[in-house]
Amino acid sequence: MDKHSSALVTRHAGLDARIADETRRPSPDQLIIASLKKQKLRIKETLSRI
Repeated sequence: MDKHSSALVTRHAGLDARIADETRRPSPDQLIIASLKKQKLRIKETLSRI
């Protein structure tokens, strides 16, 4: 795995953590969660092309 792929995997994991943190809040912001999930999906699609 090259540096770019590794960075994307790290970012993907970071987004997972941010989504988990947001969903644990008493009143999670669904717009933030949706945005984070879209970012995560874009990274996943990029990784699948590498």
